[in-house]
Amino acid sequence: MTGHVLVYVLIWAGLAMLIAGVGIRHYWGEISVGQMLLNLVSVQTDGGGGSIVWMGIIWIGVVPVVVTGGILLWQLLRRRRRRRRDITRTRRTRWIARSVSTVMVGALVVAGTTAFSTTVGMRDYIKSANSDYELDDYYAEPEVTDDSGKRNVVQIYLESGEATLADDQLFEKNAFAPLQEATRGEDGWQSIEDFQQYDGGGWTMAGLTSTQCGVPLKGTGSASSSVALEDQGTEGSYLGGLTCLGDVLGEHGYTNSFIGGANGSFAAKDVFLGGHGYTEQKDLDDWRAAGEPEENFRGDWGLSDERLMAHAREEVDALHAQSEETGQPFNLSMLTLDTHEPVHIYDYCDVDTESDVTSAFECSMTQVAGFVDYLEQQGYLEDTAVVIMGDHLKHMSAGDAFHEQLDHHENRTIFNRIWVPGQDRESQLRPRVDQLSMYPTVLEAAGLEIRNREAGLGVSAFAGTVPEGSAQALDDSAYAELLESRSGSFYSRAWGGASPTG
Repeated sequence: MTGHVLVYVLIWAGLAMLIAGVGIRHYWGEISVGQMLLNLVSVQTDGGGGSIVWMGIIWIGVVPVVVTGGILLWQLLRRRRRRRRDITRTRRTRWIARSVSTVMVGALVVAGTTAFSTTVGMRDYIKSANSDYELDDYYAEPEVTDDSGKRNVVQIYLESGEATLADDQLFEKNAFAPLQEATRGEDGWQSIEDFQQYDGGGWTMAGLTSTQCGVPLKGTGSASSSVALEDQGTEGSYLGGLTCLGDVLGEHGYTNSFIGGANGSFAAKDVFLGGHGYTEQKDLDDWRAAGEPEENFRGDWGLSDERLMAHAREEVDALHAQSEETGQPFNLSMLTLDTHEPVHIYDYCDVDTESDVTSAFECSMTQVAGFVDYLEQQGYLEDTAVVIMGDHLKHMSAGDAFHEQLDHHENRTIFNRIWVPGQDRESQLRPRVDQLSMYPTVLEAAGLEIRNREAGLGVSAFAGTVPEGSAQALDDSAYAELLESRSGSFYSRAWGGASPTG
């Protein structure tokens, strides 16, 4: 009896893992265990993936149970028919049938386990537990030494904002042309050459937390304490033990505001922001409450970038007026979504390329460029720093576009532009930094001076050299191993609410 139960459990597990592995690879490509765990606890059917969520529930949750139950029922009916017909199988026939069944079940389990483990990087996850490197040894608590030059700051995260899509030799057109024109170097805009996605990143929350907290985003599986599981974006705490951008700015008088077109609760983005100094957040529910027509939304994610940028104008007007009245600066952060695949073409966007994705990118960048032009027209660039960056490289799952151009590209980088009022146009940003160094870079763009120009694992891109002993001073292989490290004690304190350096 126990043997039969085990067989059907194995059939169910093999099917579930096989379907999960194939489905994840199709929609998201290869991911990490941490990414999977962090997103599983906060899936949304409205404004956070839409139909994909329901498909996951049906195919991974329901179908394996139904198929396993069907096999069990079929076997029971076969046995009943044999009893009625008084059919007795020979020992050899029974042995062959059991052998074939065992091989089939074994093959299913192996296929499912292999598909799932390779898709979520299980090997790297296990390897990370044995690393000689610990984040505790390199994490730098941000320490502001002077805030007398603090200024307003606007951050714009571009969904899947990969700079490679600006190459009109690879693609039908330069999708970033409108935004590049609005942020020209000759006008004082700067950029980090070859801005890198950090090793292990590649999704929106990883992009937000790495650039605002300066550490790789790892889930509760990296923590060595069960307390992290309770606090993983579900009970008002998200990396509550870290001091992040909003915390530092809030301590120095900033009003922190975030706006986005999607559901703020997807992947616990609202919990992260609310727990790190952002006192105002506006998302999908707010835009619906404001009376936005239904045609301005896409069912799987949310409000169009055209309308988001219109609201961004209203938001920056209100924040700037408040800042002038109170004398305290503001931080306005926002996240676009039109370029999230599968792309949705809104009425405001005219498709003039063979690939809808290229047109969707250009349309989104045109809206962001219009917002940047508005900042200039209103005179806000005189007292406001602006940081524009992609949240991660473009996803390359099986269902996404541009595999021919990007699958084997040698240097895929993230788009970025930085404006600092009064900045010396001859100054150069340190090239080839990754997302972790954007945290201290934004702090310095906001006019804050920080000790050793470090925060988290990052060193400001405004610094020409990096301090000895910092994570950024490690050679490439050692740095990669540090980022892969499970660092259980560090993440236990980070998720549990205690300072990682305390």
